[in-house]
Amino acid sequence: MIWLTLATLVVVFVVGFRVLTSDSRRAIKRLSERLNITPMHIESMIDQMGKKMGEEYLSYLHRPNEAHLQNAAQILLIWQVAVVDASESNLLFWHRQLQKARLAAPVTDAQIRLALSFLRELDPDVAEFNAFQHRYNVLFMPQDGVTWLH
Repeated sequence: MIWLTLATLVVVFVVGFRVLTSDSRRAIKRLSERLNITPMHIESMIDQMGKKMGEEYLSYLHRPNEAHLQNAAQILLIWQVAVVDASESNLLFWHRQLQKARLAAPVTDAQIRLALSFLRELDPDVAEFNAFQHRYNVLFMPQDGVTWLH
């Protein structure tokens, strides 16, 4: 009888956990499937944001329009390249993922401010983020009618 009670508690806990986290899992899944990456990349960033900012990012990501998805993807790009690994190979990998997902676009000042806001618990360096923005936009975005073949 005790085993039945324990099994019931485990089932209730698992089902309750899945119901309580379904919105966040859906939001993460939306971006990870679009970028064709594992959810771990997004979950890791959200964990580093802290509880409050992580929840705000999930809420932002959960919004249904394409602009929010674009901005959320750019924040992930900024995180992955400006914070985690600034290597050229990592930059190329993330740019390719954004291209395949049709989310590659110049990193805007507004996206940098948004990333600084979401990542503020990490005390990000504004100059580093701005340097990343310049590096990314110069490497991958057409300027003055010049197109790049990547």
